[in-house]
Amino acid sequence: MPSFHANSPKPDPDKPNVVFVVYDGIVLLDLVGPLHVFSRACAEGTDELAYNTHIASVSGGPVQTNTIVQIDSVPLADLWDASNPLEIDTLVIVGGDGANAAETNKELVDHVAALSEWAKRICSVCCGAFVLAATGLLDGRRAVTHWEDCALLAARFPNVKVEVDPIYIKESSIWTSAGITAGMDMALAIVREDLGPGPALHLARSLVTPMIRTAGQSQFSSDLARQTQDSAGEFADLHIWLQENLAKRISVNNMAEKCAMSSRSFSRRYAAKVGLTPANSLEKMRVDAARNLLLETDHSIKIVARQCGFGDQERMRRAFHRHLRTSPSSYQSSFRES
Repeated sequence: MPSFHANSPKPDPDKPNVVFVVYDGIVLLDLVGPLHVFSRACAEGTDELAYNTHIASVSGGPVQTNTIVQIDSVPLADLWDASNPLEIDTLVIVGGDGANAAETNKELVDHVAALSEWAKRICSVCCGAFVLAATGLLDGRRAVTHWEDCALLAARFPNVKVEVDPIYIKESSIWTSAGITAGMDMALAIVREDLGPGPALHLARSLVTPMIRTAGQSQFSSDLARQTQDSAGEFADLHIWLQENLAKRISVNNMAEKCAMSSRSFSRRYAAKVGLTPANSLEKMRVDAARNLLLETDHSIKIVARQCGFGDQERMRRAFHRHLRTSPSSYQSSFRES
């Protein structure tokens, strides 16, 4: 059985310790994605690694993942031994199908609770939020997990303010994230908080990520939703054309012409396949494009409105209220990371 070992062989006492808590049934990517970020992060202008990384489980030894790869770990008790406790900077609870059993494992939950008292920062990736919630640390706090499990998290832990949309949420020293790649987004945000934007951007480039996603980004991809609904790709070329021409004035007749259909037949067929009217789908594309520009550029709201095809700020404001229940300026001020 292949195994993977990523504990720091000789932890540097002057570097912050990042501890990943694992258990049987974790999702391998929920671990190795954030682990790669922390394992490769370097201080600005240096090649010196910035963190010590550790992987720990209740009993130590090999832990089975959702793949053929096993993970080597140290016993959690070795970390929270009161006679010689490890100084923990960041504690990360990894997610996976095994979280259902892990949240009822009293020994594991007690270890996590004890370690949390000493940790500067506590995090969960995906379903790791269930283990974190079992400690009571999420009571009264906003939290997120993978969208498929948000309803279950809310049902099992009614004192937790579960949100479905964000890719990650930071509440004081506690961070929760959605599934898999969102754990990497959270880790990059933590590196940015600790080391500055330069090291975080360097890591993002090495990971070939298209951008560093902020907490305000949604874990739901509108593009993916359209592709899923239109699985045969009947309107794929239309969607590509729309994305490339958002700044232009586009009518339903224009879209119908692109598809060589009458306006009436096109509208009926499109709504049946995609689940939205053509006009609503186009407006949603424009809102998504505007969200990205508001978070990633220094463009004014007026310029963003024009570039995304709204024409003016008031039309964009009304569209934001329809789809996001907030204004462009409020969205930007709430989620943009300086």
